Formats: sequence, structure tokens, C-alpha cells
Amino acid sequence: MHLLVDVSAHGLGHLAQTAPVLNALRPRLPELRLTVRSALPRQRLTARIEGEFAHIAEARDFGFVMHNAVDIDLAASSTRYREFHAGWPQRVAAEADWLRKHAVDAVLCNAAYLPLAAAAEAGIPAVGMSSLNWADMFVHYLGGEPGAAGIHGQILEAYNAAACFLCFAPGLPMTDFRHRIELAPVASVGRRDRKYFSDLLGLDESKRWLLVAMGGMDFPLDFLRWPRSDGYCWLVQGSPPQGREDLHAFDAAEPRFSDLLASVEAVITKPGYGTFVEAACVGTAILYLKRDDWPETPYFAQWLGRHARATALGREAVLAGDFMRELEELRVQPAPPLPLAEGAGQAARKLVEVFAGGDGKN
Repeated sequence: MHLLVDVSAHGLGHLAQTAPVLNALRPRLPELRLTVRSALPRQRLTARIEGEFAHIAEARDFGFVMHNAVDIDLAASSTRYREFHAGWPQRVAAEADWLRKHAVDAVLCNAAYLPLAAAAEAGIPAVGMSSLNWADMFVHYLGGEPGAAGIHGQILEAYNAAACFLCFAPGLPMTDFRHRIELAPVASVGRRDRKYFSDLLGLDESKRWLLVAMGGMDFPLDFLRWPRSDGYCWLVQGSPPQGREDLHAFDAAEPRFSDLLASVEAVITKPGYGTFVEAACVGTAILYLKRDDWPETPYFAQWLGRHARATALGREAVLAGDFMRELEELRVQPAPPLPLAEGAGQAARKLVEVFAGGDGKN
């Protein structure tokens, strides 16, 4: 069976959800031929997806046009959606032809909707999955724009054309999805290995390590503004500024990123599924940038309140590195029981059922 997996490049959370599912699916379908279509670099894909796969470096969704990792360009996003949905039936037909041309037997999307509509037109079984969807996100930010109702209707119809939509906790409720299936969290659960990363990155094992990981999009931080703190060292992406020997660079495409997350004291991040769930599953404390406009935020916050030591920070506090008091407060909090990331196995079982010939809607 030739499975096309479409992975959104709007951040890294979509890959963080999809990779564990594929890794759980392959032993169940040993003859599977896998093609991953994503605008993410192949290096990032191979760091998480086990085994061989073909990579098509294309995107079938864009989510939103972003100024940076957290700020949306609403005007540009509105224009993109209007352009994307102009001639929608023809776009769906062209995508259906693409699927036929590439001899695709089944489709899995996180979280593009065009391939789901096209798969239905081509008579190919398809499943959507994610903690979010672009129908709800579009309405939240652009629902008041001219023509928004028609665009939203086409997006929702495309999602509902799939055999089912696998909804990973924590995430949006997706009450408009007729065939939604609610699943447990999904994550690549890391293993603490401070010796390995001490050798790899030149870190002092006697110090507490703080990881700064703002996701797969740019969010400029001036680390020269951040105060020094005895007993801590920072792990940051890119080249650290001169004169800050307490700053060490790490590669976000590190194949053992989940192990790195399990080896640090805390992570400073933005609201995002992958880092939140992977950190919670290994007991790493989480300090995250407030993002009250993002629809997933309240659902993330509720889940973190039950499963993690976490606190939200204002933007100025993050920019200034002014959160050491909050970090110390998290350190002395009792750790809640670790959540179980059982979503990958649940999803893999459902995919076998759907792709083996069932409709998946029961």
C-alpha cells in the first residue's frame, strides 16, 4: 500500500504528532510504502520518522502567514485564503488527479484539508488528524471577512469528507466534525541522558540546564538582555552572542531532541503541542509565552494544569529574561503524575482499520 502523509510546515507540532503515529503504524503494515509531502526540510523529517520514505517538498496548506512565531499577519492570511479558494472545485479536481498520477492508495493529513477533499473525489480512503484544524482557526481569526462563510464551508466540508478525524488531546473540541475520534496525547517520549548532551554540547553537568525552544518559526530574542544566573546555563538555537559563556547552541533538528528535552531543568517556549506534551510526559518544567488569542491556548492551559509544572509569561518578561522567580517557584512545586502518551498506538490501530477496508466512522 502506498500511503501519502501530508504534514503541515506551520510550526513543528504537526510533525511531532505525526511521526509517532507513523512509527507505530509501520510494524502493523510492514509492506507499507510511505511518501511524506511536507515543506519541512528532510533533515527534520528523518530526525523523527523512522525507516525509509520518499519526500516531496511541497505544501498543500499554509495555516496563516506569520510575522514571527506568534504574531499572525491577518491581512496577508485573508488574501491567501481567498486566493486558495478561488476556483475551489478545480483545485480539488487537480489534487485528485495528482493523487491518481502518483498511485496513492491512502491519504493521511495533519492538518491540510485539500488532500482530504481530493481523496474523496478520487475514491481514495483518507484520514485527518491533529489537535487543531484550519476550519476553526479560520473562523476565529478571519470569520468576519467578506466571503468568509463560503470559505469556511468548503474547509469544513473537506474535513468531513475524510473517513474520520483523529483528535489528539489536548486540543480543540472540533464539534463540527461529524466523524471525529478523540484520542489520548501523542508524543515522542524522551529519555534523560545528561552525559550524552554534556559531551555533545560541552555542558557542565553540575549546572541546571534551561532550554529555549520557540518552535519552528522565528521569534527574535536578545540574549544579552537576559541576566546571568549562577548554577544555570542556557541552550539556545543559533550562535550565542559573544561574552555569554553561559549560553550554548543546540540544533533544533537534533535527532535526539526529545531526549534533550528530558535532560533539562525547564523549557522556555511558546504555546505549541509538541513541546508542551513532550515536556509534560518527562516531567520537565514549562515556562511559556502568553498567547491569549491562539484558540488552543485555553485547552493547553487546562491540560498543563493537570499534568505539568507550567506557568505563562508576558512577552516583556520573556524578552528581558525576567522569569527566574517563576522558574524557582516551579522547581519547588510537587510534580504531578506523568501523562501517558497513548495516542500514537490508538491512531495506528484506527488507521489499519480504515485503510484495510473499513469506513472508520464507527
